[in-house]
Amino acid sequence: MSLDSDVIVDRRRIRRKLTFWRIAAALIAIAAIVGVGLVAAPGRTGLTSAGSIARINIEGLIRSNQERVEALERLEKSKVAAVIVHINSPGGTTAGSEQLYDALTRLKAKKPLVVVVEGLAASGGYITAIAADHIVAKQSSLVGSIGVLFQFPNFTELLKTIGVKVEEVKSSPLKAAPNGFEPTSPEARAALDSLVKDSYAWFRGLVKQRRGMDDALLEKVSDGRVFTGRQAIDLKLIDQLGDEKTAVAWLVAQKGVKADLPVRDYKLTPRFGDLTFLRAAAAVTLDALGLSAVARQIEQTGMAQAADRLGLDGMLALWQPPGAN
Repeated sequence: MSLDSDVIVDRRRIRRKLTFWRIAAALIAIAAIVGVGLVAAPGRTGLTSAGSIARINIEGLIRSNQERVEALERLEKSKVAAVIVHINSPGGTTAGSEQLYDALTRLKAKKPLVVVVEGLAASGGYITAIAADHIVAKQSSLVGSIGVLFQFPNFTELLKTIGVKVEEVKSSPLKAAPNGFEPTSPEARAALDSLVKDSYAWFRGLVKQRRGMDDALLEKVSDGRVFTGRQAIDLKLIDQLGDEKTAVAWLVAQKGVKADLPVRDYKLTPRFGDLTFLRAAAAVTLDALGLSAVARQIEQTGMAQAADRLGLDGMLALWQPPGAN
């Protein structure tokens, strides 16, 4: 074998070893990051003692989320003394709001629970709030928007303009109706109207039961409007004006919770999903070790998951300010 061949073989051997150690180093680094994250992550190990009140946050659009339900079930089994739920949400899907309401109702059966409305608890956000026996809101918070919405785009006129026609064969007239590619038939509109009215009746009944309203007051608050905290207290939509300190004082006075307990965050996101730095740290580590393609794939996966959260399917219990459409 020539000298040049020996050099080439040696270089290949060194390259293989270098690749092995790069991968090993990357795996060790990621494992270390995960380990540190699990230790540092609030809501995983810090709330197992009876010496704290758990603070959970419901923010943004609400949709079905089984991992959030499981996180609330873990909180049920923990030794925390009480739970404060902070809400800042315009609502979301009706089914997702119902799921969250049911999960919080089960949690309330095990732990004293109070809701604090931050900026907004509208539609599905208000469904979430009435799971609690006591609702606190700021004077300028917005609450209410009791109603159900079914929105869909219709491209009929646009398709006519560009000369496109969508053909379809379906088993019955109401299959996949409305579809946005043809005018909505009276039958399809009536079917949607029935769905919306049924969900609206459920929403109104829930509010009436949970907030102890008579029919006259329920009629007044359930026309889709939002109300400020100052208005909402007179309408029985909330119980008290204030903030987290007000909520803690209520827990102390009404539920016998110790006054000196600290309030600590408890994350409702997935076991690893709430550690947002993990994905970024892993990508940086892999990139530094020369595995840029893997790093890009990790980053793109995170973007895809974020994009998926933007979609809302089904009927909505959602408040939108004027001009938001």
